[in-house]
Amino acid sequence: MFTGIIEEKGEVVAVEAAGGGARMSVRGPVVTSDARHGDSIAVNGVCLTVVDVRGDVFTVDVMKESLDRSSLGALSEGGAVNLERAVRADQRLGGHIVQGHVDGTAALLSREPGDNWDDLRFGLPASLSRYVAEKGSIAVDGISLTVTTVDDGSFGVSLIPTTLKLTTLGERRVGDLVNLEVDVIAKYVERLVGAR
Repeated sequence: MFTGIIEEKGEVVAVEAAGGGARMSVRGPVVTSDARHGDSIAVNGVCLTVVDVRGDVFTVDVMKESLDRSSLGALSEGGAVNLERAVRADQRLGGHIVQGHVDGTAALLSREPGDNWDDLRFGLPASLSRYVAEKGSIAVDGISLTVTTVDDGSFGVSLIPTTLKLTTLGERRVGDLVNLEVDVIAKYVERLVGAR
């Protein structure tokens, strides 16, 4: 489990195809400081398992399923990624419950710079729209954000300078794909109510 509070921006140092999936190496001094084989690290919101650590670089295997459901397949050497280690039970839950199980991708539709924040609008796949609510939580590329507006085909978020500086959303351009994970509590409520 993750919180959606990004610990650092990492850099992809290698990506190689591996049997329909990929093997990816990422530089991240903070997340590798205590990383071991088998640990979970979220890369742009996708929970991945560490298979090797060498200095400040960790390596993960990415399944075809993860490549198909996320934007990870578009990453290449030199690309920036958001990194977060799995939360420990004795830590504060600063964002919201993020599983690292991406529900889909969306394009950045617009960005409006402001004096103290930027307003970003993303597409919203029809299959996910019922889970997104104004003032609710959503993870965008692994970042826990509050939804400011929502309609049938899109949602908006406002980003403070810290988020713009410390995450990849500060660099995203109109048309770029991001990973979305809707609030898991909404999915469970729907399933429980539907079972009645």
